Amino acid sequence: MIDSSQFETKKAAYYTLGCKLNFAETSAIGKYLQDQGVLRVRRGEKADVCIVNTCSVTELANKKCRSAIRRIKKQHPNAYIIVTGCYAQLNPDDVSKIEGVDLVLGAEQKGNLENYLTFLHQDQSNEVQILSGKSNQIREFSPACSSDDRTRHFLKVQDGCDYYCTYCTIPAARGRSRNGSIASLVEQAKEVARLGGLEIVLTGVNIGDFGRSTGETFLDLIKALDQVEGIARYRISSIEPNLLSDEIIDFCASSKRFAPHFHIPLQSGSDAVLKLMHRRYDTALFRERVEHIKRVMPNCFIGIDVIVGTRGETPEYFEECYEFLKSLPFSALHVFSYSERPGTAALKIPYIVDPREKHRRSERLLSLSESKLEHFMSSATDISHKVLWENASTHDGLMEGYTENYLRCAAPYRKEALGNIELFTPTSFDSEHMLLVDDSARMILSK
Repeated sequence: MIDSSQFETKKAAYYTLGCKLNFAETSAIGKYLQDQGVLRVRRGEKADVCIVNTCSVTELANKKCRSAIRRIKKQHPNAYIIVTGCYAQLNPDDVSKIEGVDLVLGAEQKGNLENYLTFLHQDQSNEVQILSGKSNQIREFSPACSSDDRTRHFLKVQDGCDYYCTYCTIPAARGRSRNGSIASLVEQAKEVARLGGLEIVLTGVNIGDFGRSTGETFLDLIKALDQVEGIARYRISSIEPNLLSDEIIDFCASSKRFAPHFHIPLQSGSDAVLKLMHRRYDTALFRERVEHIKRVMPNCFIGIDVIVGTRGETPEYFEECYEFLKSLPFSALHVFSYSERPGTAALKIPYIVDPREKHRRSERLLSLSESKLEHFMSSATDISHKVLWENASTHDGLMEGYTENYLRCAAPYRKEALGNIELFTPTSFDSEHMLLVDDSARMILSK
């Protein structure tokens, strides 16, 4: 039994790098420490403990993590610094050598922070502790739901991945696929509703694979969540095309609460490259999924992930990718340049793309994405949308929110509108892809 009174004078700062899943997990850690009496540090205050939840999707992500830790140490020179997340799991020794780090927690240990709370009241030593195991030892599903935003919450429904794509380190960083039960996730959604949250984003590593731990299915999950009163909308953060069944698409189209918004990782529009990546679908299946979505949800926002410059992507294969994407009715691309990751099977593929060529290919796809997004936004003007107003804009005098199909909006600020859903009919959009309700918003943006 933990005596929480010993932590009442302690203050903590939290830092998240990377994905929304990390954000949800950091929030869960913060809530747990708060329940033990640890206060969140305020602006200008010095923390007693700093928790850094890291990303390792690329070498650039690793670099950002190292820089962030050094910066945090300067801001909180006497704090006990705990580093966890994917970088800590994959490279615990490297993380332990960063100046200022006191404790490195692996993926399995991250969800059991209560086992390590003694650091808050013990004398600090100069010896860095590493508490991390191998990926095959990561078995526990640790529930997490962000509570840092009054309107939008990120609910972790699944963790880990059984797909071993040749370019990816996630299975090593996160372990095998596992999930919470539908009953437990429904209870978390009900708690969000009780707290006044209106939108929940379902997050995970491979959420379409939901059910490995419990024998349930992702379709079962979304049907159960759809019945939770008080939640205005759900979003599916990202789902593999081979797991995005027609039944899931059709249910979302008829759902009371699931938003017309899908994010689907393609990674390459070349079947040859998809085989090199060990992806579990081909371009024909991907096209079928996208076209089915558009048939039943014409206004649906479809975001697509694509990697450029992966090993084996010859100029001919890239052209296949470009032409395939050009032919699809998507809304926007998330373009990533391939980053070599130690220990991945992709390193055995002999063809290497020059960095300058990667940049050129990335620019072409970003230009294509820009034109597709502008076309999609043009189709969104002069029709009504349900907008959840979330916060005051960085532009004084405006508030911002998102439509059900994930388009960003701005309108003149009204305090009573924040945290509520309103009908909104935009007349135009600006260069930053912001839908505007009238000329007064445009005038504020132009100041």
